[in-house]
Amino acid sequence: MSQKVSRKEIWYETLHSSFGQYFTVDQELYREKTAHQDLVIFENAALGRVMALDGVVQTTERDEFIYHEMMTHVPLLAHGNARRVLIIGGGDGGMLREVCRHKTVEQITMVEIDAGVVEFCRQYLPNHNAGSYDDSRFKLVIDDGVNFVNQTDEIYDVIISDCTDPIGPGESLFTSDFYAGCARCLQPEGIFVAQNGVCFLQQDEAVNSHQKLSHYFQDVSFYQAAIPTYYGGIMTFAWATNNSAYRQLDNATLQARFAASGITSRYYNPAIHQGSFALPQYLLNALSAQG
Repeated sequence: MSQKVSRKEIWYETLHSSFGQYFTVDQELYREKTAHQDLVIFENAALGRVMALDGVVQTTERDEFIYHEMMTHVPLLAHGNARRVLIIGGGDGGMLREVCRHKTVEQITMVEIDAGVVEFCRQYLPNHNAGSYDDSRFKLVIDDGVNFVNQTDEIYDVIISDCTDPIGPGESLFTSDFYAGCARCLQPEGIFVAQNGVCFLQQDEAVNSHQKLSHYFQDVSFYQAAIPTYYGGIMTFAWATNNSAYRQLDNATLQARFAASGITSRYYNPAIHQGSFALPQYLLNALSAQG
């Protein structure tokens, strides 16, 4: 929602009934209700261009690099030999941009339910994709993510679920059907990661994801990163694989892989990678209590 306050428009985000956050709107650039969701993008002096879907901020120019670097470099460098990558969602292009920086990746497929999001972001958030939509390794599929992972004949080394919160179109990407489909089209030694909310405020979502993923993968956990836009604590990413060694790589191995990649990052580094798997005790307690 938004309103005029002292001749300055204020855009409010309220994920919880008792508190939220606000952004001043220096200029509204775009607003449209697509077949699937309500999109808006506006300029904010502190965070640059801000995109929201259905009243929830999805990304800002100022801090998007933290989210996208951690969602890509952690699984890809942990795997060490990923050739085929599947991105579910990710219409803003930021995830694609970071995956494209890994020159050893040979094929990148992105499945986005809403073609309008892709077109909208290419025009209004060009720095997110930074030309990656033109990469020869990239293929865009407009489809529901659950349907795709349960129907495709392709097999992937890494799957990245860049989903919204489990409401509206994003709800299906937190279901057992989706996780089963991802396990189906993932290599036995592959890695699945997904956005899983701010666990201090959305602990039930993390617990539910952990419980469901554990039916399909032998090693299920989370890793974290501090992203200012997503208020309420540290952002949590689901992690699922059949190879527990991926989570226990030593610093020397990660350093060597990172150096070989030639990637220059703004947030990610091997020490951050290792430390991101250390979880707060309240989340460990909640996961342990599920039995």
